Amino acid sequence: MRKFLANAKFLASAGAATAFFAGTSAHADQPVPWETTFQAPATEMMRQIESFGNYTMWFVVPITLLVLFLLAYCIFRFRASANPVPAKTSHNTAIEVIWTVGPVVILLFIAIPSFKLLTAQYTPGEEPKLTVKATGNQWNWDYEYQTDNTLTFNSAILQDGDRAKAGKEDRKVYPRLLAVDNELVVPVNTMTRVLVTATDVIHSFAMPSFGIKMDAVPGRTNETWFKAEKEGLYYGQCSQLCGKDHAFMPIAIRVVSDTQFKTWLAAAKTDLPGANKTLMAEVDGQNKVAAAGN
Repeated sequence: MRKFLANAKFLASAGAATAFFAGTSAHADQPVPWETTFQAPATEMMRQIESFGNYTMWFVVPITLLVLFLLAYCIFRFRASANPVPAKTSHNTAIEVIWTVGPVVILLFIAIPSFKLLTAQYTPGEEPKLTVKATGNQWNWDYEYQTDNTLTFNSAILQDGDRAKAGKEDRKVYPRLLAVDNELVVPVNTMTRVLVTATDVIHSFAMPSFGIKMDAVPGRTNETWFKAEKEGLYYGQCSQLCGKDHAFMPIAIRVVSDTQFKTWLAAAKTDLPGANKTLMAEVDGQNKVAAAGN
């Protein structure tokens, strides 16, 4: 009986965990406690960055272990008690050649794919279909959709007292210190150009799942781009120290279908809060159905 109850408790816990991860996966990606890796990539660029990081580990790990072994060997082999009379060797030609040529070859193996990745980051694969201007302020963001009829709004951290009014009380979906009052909404599988600038001090527009991080400099407009491949809600933050509330300057991007985006954009030009609530209701309803189906 005790064994049966233990198994039942385990299955219930597993079911709860499955439901939790089903719900969070439907809402895309965000930081999690004790995270040791990158957030799951939502763009091809982020997959390339992740792949390059894994590639460099094939060099970092062996070099670290080799240096550790050499240090340990030298400490043990050439300690004072074992070598009362120190060696007089001043140089060794073979060793000089090895530790000069070796690092050069290793750096070439790292540099060539690094340059390719850097080039890809500044070379979009297609012309952008949507352009958004992101302006950093202390400590919020202004977004301007450069469409036929321009849409402009501010996005700031969501205060706890405003959660109920905004319909964002679920902290698994809208986490504390990351949720905002108005998300940047973009269509899925659409090349999106982001023009980044600032009004006061230097900020930085960063979205880990998209593999983008671009400084927002007053008086200057920088450009970055992304093509999100998965619908959901993604979180980033200002990644440049910008004052006392730097830690309270989140970025939230909601990726939706093309139809949902067009409907939201048309409604947001006259009623942004209403358009956001309608979109949230539709997206949350779809996610509940998806989670129940799992």
